[in-house]
Amino acid sequence: MSRAFRRIYSIYGSIIFITTFLVLFPVFVLTIELRNRKAQGRKLNRIWSKVFFGLLFFKVKIENLHHFRKGSQYVIVANHFSYLDIPVLGLIPFDLVFIGKSSLAKVPVFGYMFRNLHISVNRNSLKSRGESIMKAKAALEQKSSVVFFPEGGISSQQPPQMARFKDGAFKVALDKQIPIIPITLSYNHLILPDDGRFLLRYKPVKVVVHPPIAVEGLDYKDVGMLKERCYRTIQDQLWKDNARLVDKT
Repeated sequence: MSRAFRRIYSIYGSIIFITTFLVLFPVFVLTIELRNRKAQGRKLNRIWSKVFFGLLFFKVKIENLHHFRKGSQYVIVANHFSYLDIPVLGLIPFDLVFIGKSSLAKVPVFGYMFRNLHISVNRNSLKSRGESIMKAKAALEQKSSVVFFPEGGISSQQPPQMARFKDGAFKVALDKQIPIIPITLSYNHLILPDDGRFLLRYKPVKVVVHPPIAVEGLDYKDVGMLKERCYRTIQDQLWKDNARLVDKT
């Protein structure tokens, strides 16, 4: 795909992103402003994600979706290399509350939806990080599942090599005794790299849902073990999928 075509495709993608969101925005407002309707608002996230990726003509493959059991809650940990990660995970048909950086809550229009339906955190503020953990626990108590990016934002300098994981997600899972589901986002760093250029590449979207990891009976002394297990599960899948992609080219 030439640079010129990528630029045109990226402009088209930006128009689709904004237009589809604006069309749904009045429904977001109606849903958010009605008490106890936030779960329905997050369903709109899925509708928006489906429309967005459909109009971009992306092929999306979500493997092992059966690991999500209806009526269960999970702490989800995923690699984070791209601004596409939240919209891609939004395709999962489950009530997911995302923890994202506070700047998302400041984006016009989109920020209104994010700060009302999800959890924003200023990772440079100890107070904000603490508040986000409390909100994550509250979301789990309300029967939602919570998505963490345990690298602490888009921080890797060499995707698909991840940065090391932080403790927060694993402490929440242990405190609430909620299973952890690792998820690998295989190619988002190739589709929309975090290089400041915002140029889309047309490549397949692949999401791998790994088996849940039970934490029943474990405590904070097991944080390191859980971090390493989840890190290795996701990283091994990243290496495998990206090596396979190279072999095909």
